[in-house]
Amino acid sequence: MSREARRPGGREISTAITARVPAGLRGLASGRLSEAGRARNQRWAVLGGFAIAALVLFVLAPLVLSDFRLGLLGKYLCYAMAAVGIGLAWGRGGMLTLGQGVFFGLGAYLMAFHLKLVDAGAGKVPDFMALISSDGVPWWWEPFRSPLVTVLAVLLLPAGLAALLGLATFRRKVRGAYFAILSQALAAAFAILLIGNPKQTGGSTGLNNFQGFFGFALNDPANRRMLFFICAGSLLVMVAIARQLMVSRYGELLVACRDAEERVRFLGYDPANIKTVAFVVAAAMASVGGALFVPIVGIVSPNDVGIVPSIGLLIGVAIGGRTTLLGPVLGAIGVAWAGSTLSEQFPSAWTYLQGLLFMLVIAFLPDGFGSLRRLFGSRRKPGPAGAEPDPPERGGSGAPEVEPAGTDADAVPATSRGGNR
Repeated sequence: MSREARRPGGREISTAITARVPAGLRGLASGRLSEAGRARNQRWAVLGGFAIAALVLFVLAPLVLSDFRLGLLGKYLCYAMAAVGIGLAWGRGGMLTLGQGVFFGLGAYLMAFHLKLVDAGAGKVPDFMALISSDGVPWWWEPFRSPLVTVLAVLLLPAGLAALLGLATFRRKVRGAYFAILSQALAAAFAILLIGNPKQTGGSTGLNNFQGFFGFALNDPANRRMLFFICAGSLLVMVAIARQLMVSRYGELLVACRDAEERVRFLGYDPANIKTVAFVVAAAMASVGGALFVPIVGIVSPNDVGIVPSIGLLIGVAIGGRTTLLGPVLGAIGVAWAGSTLSEQFPSAWTYLQGLLFMLVIAFLPDGFGSLRRLFGSRRKPGPAGAEPDPPERGGSGAPEVEPAGTDADAVPATSRGGNR
């Protein structure tokens, strides 16, 4: 028997006490419950999205596409890996990276060095070096005979270079158009360096004719399908890492650095370190994409890592939606597919079509096609009369939606603002 039942008028007393609770507190409690429910639904939606993506990439694509088309899709997935990093650095951090082809090319050439050395055999010279010079293998090529050294170099060398560049530029408050021009100049210098050293890098023709990949023959269709699965799994992992960074406290700080960098510095954070982390992560993702690009495509040259490929990656991210999670992935895949398909039918007009599409998106959809979901989703049905409005979502628990530029005060986490007063 409950206490209310034993005491006369207990239910009336409980009702009276509840009625005395301020309406604002009741609305706050219901708002928190509503926010927790939305966060739980969004987590299930994210898990469902990853499950659908895995089903499409690992089951439907191999069943529907031929081996040739599956290889093309694997090539597009390599571009999408670099696009995920661009979306994090540009969409969240406001860093217009026009030189991601540098890190994509570093990963590609490091993997190409290893594949050429393995194809040549222990102590022998790769075929293109034997044709150009009799000096033998350069000393800095020798460590790449080891698969472990190659994998570590693909992960660490581009990331280390990005860390040095990021700290050197962001600590001097280089940003905006100046940072974009600097990164683009770096891509141009890297392409010129590759072309000017044909004995070590193959020159303008690049490196090609790879026979194996870590002991697996590349002319075997089963091994090429395995390569596609590796690319698909790597892309899903990168998207998961990017989402975790976006919804974390670090993601809030990164958005705050984009919208109100001086205010973040005033609150005791160093924007240079925050932006450098995003730049390093983007470089590592691009490097892994470049390393997998080599065995899938079978060739790497300066044409794949210069200014034009870097701008092509940026166009895909802008069209897909740089502030969204999946927009850069879908945009990069769509632009790469259009480049392969439409350029076959309209070889002289595809470049103009690509530029026209980019200008239309920037003029009418500044956030890309990924913003269409937010535009239609914002038109909610009016709630019942007297209902308390739901509190705004914070980036720490919901889906990775970026707050619109201009809300500088909300860009910094509330705990940081309160703790520094």
